[in-house]
Amino acid sequence: MAEPLRVAVRRGTFVESVHEVHGVALREGEIAVSFGDPSLTASLRSAAKPLQALPLARAYPELGDEELAIAAASHYGTPRHIDAVRKLLAATGGNEDELDCGSQEGRPPEPIYDNCSGKHAGMIATCRAHGWPVEGYRRPDHPLQQLLLEEVAAAAELDPAEVGTGIDGCGVVAFAIPLERAALAFSRLESLEGGDRVAGAMRAHPELVGGEGATDTVLMQSHPGTVAKGGADGLLCAGGRGTGLALKVADGNSRALRPALAVLAAGLGVPLPDFELVSLPNRHGEPAATVALL
Repeated sequence: MAEPLRVAVRRGTFVESVHEVHGVALREGEIAVSFGDPSLTASLRSAAKPLQALPLARAYPELGDEELAIAAASHYGTPRHIDAVRKLLAATGGNEDELDCGSQEGRPPEPIYDNCSGKHAGMIATCRAHGWPVEGYRRPDHPLQQLLLEEVAAAAELDPAEVGTGIDGCGVVAFAIPLERAALAFSRLESLEGGDRVAGAMRAHPELVGGEGATDTVLMQSHPGTVAKGGADGLLCAGGRGTGLALKVADGNSRALRPALAVLAAGLGVPLPDFELVSLPNRHGEPAATVALL
């Protein structure tokens, strides 16, 4: 096993912090590039959202790209994001009172402003399509969450019993799988039933998937053929055209992702020069530190 990549935060003349990153990229199902442990089990968190949106895409073939993109989003709560969530609810017979994602610190207290509200709107819609009760839809024993466990397992070519489960910040089930399996799932996304529509919607509206400056949004904007989704605690997955990749910062700090992603992408022949060095400003807006390979 190769050593994890080491990404350093440099402040003036000294190194302030070092983050270790595990990463793997697959091409046609085979490992093309890796560093660290490709078999490391990592929590997908929000990176699972494109997979969690698959039943929605299948159940509502008339849904537009904005509605599908916001269902796969960890959005910034801007008016455009909130409008997209409301469009999804309206198109599928839902309402804001049904959202059970909680409220997010620093945002208005209504659940629709939570960064997972699009995913929850999609889950509510999927319940309606299957004739399941909306009440309790986020609980592990609800048939919706059992279906989503099966979706993640199938995308990663695992048995559901091999997928780790826990509770996510918004209250739904969170999933953990080996990095290599996460990369495989993203490489297969468009071949899964409904996956072509989810991927197409994310590519058409990368600004809805995250927001201005978000790593997954910027990656999709700069490489339009790519589908990318970040997850909490330093995880990022991306894929397209039979290629998939997954990165995990061991200590969970996402500021190390861009330099590590630049290394992984370069191994696939995709240069990401703007990701190689990240500038960290101080409260005066002045460059104060950099994040780059050690």
